[in-house]
Amino acid sequence: MRFAAAILLVACTDPGAGPDDTASDTATDTGDTAVDTGDDPVDTALGISDEDLVRALIDGDGDVDDVVHTVAWRGGFPVATDDGTRLFVLQTDASGWSIAGDFDGWVPEAMTPADGFAWIEIAIPEPTGQRYKFVHDAEWASDPVARSYEYDTYGEISFVAPPTDRPRLDRWPDLAAEGLRARDVRVLVPPGVGPWPVLYAHDGQNLFDPGAFFGGWHLDEAVAALDTPILVVGIDNTADRMDEYAHTTDVISGGTYGGKAPAYAALIHETLRPHIEATYGSTGIDGVLGSSMGGLVSLYVAHAWPGEYDFAASLSGTLGWGKFEADNPVIEELYAEAGHRDTVLYVDSGGDDGGTGCTDPDDDGFPEDDPDDGDNYCTNRAFADHMADIGYTWDVDLYHWHEDGASHNEAAWAARVDRPLAIFAALD
Repeated sequence: MRFAAAILLVACTDPGAGPDDTASDTATDTGDTAVDTGDDPVDTALGISDEDLVRALIDGDGDVDDVVHTVAWRGGFPVATDDGTRLFVLQTDASGWSIAGDFDGWVPEAMTPADGFAWIEIAIPEPTGQRYKFVHDAEWASDPVARSYEYDTYGEISFVAPPTDRPRLDRWPDLAAEGLRARDVRVLVPPGVGPWPVLYAHDGQNLFDPGAFFGGWHLDEAVAALDTPILVVGIDNTADRMDEYAHTTDVISGGTYGGKAPAYAALIHETLRPHIEATYGSTGIDGVLGSSMGGLVSLYVAHAWPGEYDFAASLSGTLGWGKFEADNPVIEELYAEAGHRDTVLYVDSGGDDGGTGCTDPDDDGFPEDDPDDGDNYCTNRAFADHMADIGYTWDVDLYHWHEDGASHNEAAWAARVDRPLAIFAALD
């Protein structure tokens, strides 16, 4: 597949993926702000708890955005109080909101409106695994900052306190660092008690949500089928996806994109990963996984932090990036220059070579310009073969899979993600 065609598919399957698409979920903070875990000097010095922050907000003291963000990155919502109750907060300017859940037979209870939010305090004797939603007229909505949630037939539904006997998703909202836009992080937590191997995966909003493009990855189902439980950290993309997921610049339809992958890799390794390990732990087995441009940046993260990631998986990776219309190093060149390293590599694709074999019309040594390349087949095949030439060993630390004719979308990746997951789960 030529990249000009691939970009149309990516734009249809990833929010904010296309060069003309300015939409993003929570991508509004472009400042170089470290993740807020609530450990700022004021909070630490005064010993202000999550409960105290929320009660002060209810009393009119504090900024709702700051309080919600701080609590969301500390104990999380809903807030457990010293009296055994739960404090629920919904940021809204509208009155008339209620809450309903397993704890009240799904009969809505009115919330108290305040300046920019609504709140309610409820005694819930056995909160573990109990679910809830906010209600406004005929609208039923999950809590957008609830720490833990899952999906049912109606979409996302929030937990009062997370269950430990089945998987759950944890949300860490508005992560911002390295001058990049803010984005949510969604963590698939296995049942039981960790630590577990940790897999960092890109395009987080497409991984677990059954309502995502092409039905999403169903990654929770694929992980549940493994013999070894793993913790999956899904990192949402933003409107700058093409810039953040590319290690260098390239020219696409006259526009220049890419080059922010070093900052994105630093966000993962220096800001997010320490938080994940402090919260959930790790067995010491860590990997990265993604598709299309997300496959490219997975390989780049492992390259940028050698020895820090045991596994890197690229599904239909855009491995020709750098030479589509520019003349910059492709990821294959970066790996070849570095030589054999310890990371286990998995690359795959669907599509095919058009039945004519992979070609190199511009004679630059890479098949990114093959007019018959389908789903980045040729560049992935070339990458894998080159890695074998520099010392990687097939089926030991190098894996390649070709799903003949498979399309470039979430449904196709969901259908074969069990392969890289099984390889990662078997590492020790």
